Amino acid sequence: MTPVSSQPPPGQSPLRTVQVLGGGNAASSAHVRSLAAGLVARGVKVTVCAPVEADHAYDFSGVGADHVHVPRSSDPVSVAALRAACADADLVHAHGLHASFRTVLALSGRRVRTPLVVTWHDRAHADGARAHLLKVLERRVMKAATVVLGTTSALVDRARRTGARDARLAAVALPGPRSPVEPDDPDRMRPKVRAELGAIGRPLLMAVGSLERHRGYDVLLDAARAWRRLDPVPLVVIAGEGPLRGELQGRIEEEGLPVRLIGRRDDITDLLAAADLALLPSRWEARSVLAQEALHARVPLVATDAGGIPELVGDAAELVPYGDAKALADSVVRLLGDPARRELLKDKGARQAASWPTEDETVAQVLSVYDELTRLRPLA
Repeated sequence: MTPVSSQPPPGQSPLRTVQVLGGGNAASSAHVRSLAAGLVARGVKVTVCAPVEADHAYDFSGVGADHVHVPRSSDPVSVAALRAACADADLVHAHGLHASFRTVLALSGRRVRTPLVVTWHDRAHADGARAHLLKVLERRVMKAATVVLGTTSALVDRARRTGARDARLAAVALPGPRSPVEPDDPDRMRPKVRAELGAIGRPLLMAVGSLERHRGYDVLLDAARAWRRLDPVPLVVIAGEGPLRGELQGRIEEEGLPVRLIGRRDDITDLLAAADLALLPSRWEARSVLAQEALHARVPLVATDAGGIPELVGDAAELVPYGDAKALADSVVRLLGDPARRELLKDKGARQAASWPTEDETVAQVLSVYDELTRLRPLA
């Protein structure tokens, strides 16, 4: 695709944008790095405001952006640092609820209104009083934003219900690997990874994501009880870290479940490529990175029929109701016993993945929004 240029008219300075990240969520951080690279290549000046750890992990300056350390906190010091970084911006683009709320605070009270674009990558998950607080933050952000970009239709609808003046669908591309993949033998790592995980001579079922309540891992462990009767018994591997680790590990040991928790990993692509099936039991997902990587890697996916998953995968995955451990277990058993169905899902997954937007297309769409909101900028 031919890049969309944002070179300013004669006499006008380059477009100055600020990208704001919160705690460095992997999906949003990878998107901001990809977006920054594409914008810089098109003549846009980009400053990324994010915690220093996110810059160390994603190297925003390595793609030509400036980095300003802004802690995740919404305390006055962090808000003041963000306000200073946005002082000369033509447009500010915040990613995620907490970063967006902090940006609303930083931009409030300015004499000249700076356009604020918010990308809503996913819903925030919480219960009780915290859930009410998040709803209050959502309303404040949605009403303050000039444009809200939702990564799924469900998020766009939610933004409109919450008070957004202008909410649009803007699917985010899955960024490619930052280091080149060796082209000689794509399956060369498979035996090594399976041996490391203990999946020699048995099916390997792979799940990836933080160990939090909304991920549905309690349901996955319920389903794993049924798989103990299979011969050979599949091994379930969960890559991720979080507050439920102790609770999940306790159940695995007490019930003798064929499940391994392997913590946070940076080789998810290799892990998925070694798997027979990918599992996504979440209560709600937006544009799931696991689902995208599984389909790209031609790994059959069993996922919950929830959130943005059906829109993302179409008929290229087996979908089951959230919370139904029997349906999840039965779907996995059927797929493990049906090689032809697995091959069909691999082919459908590859075709579905090819229909998703590329990084260039994602940058071009975002840049068209920027141009729309800033075309009346004054001359330098």
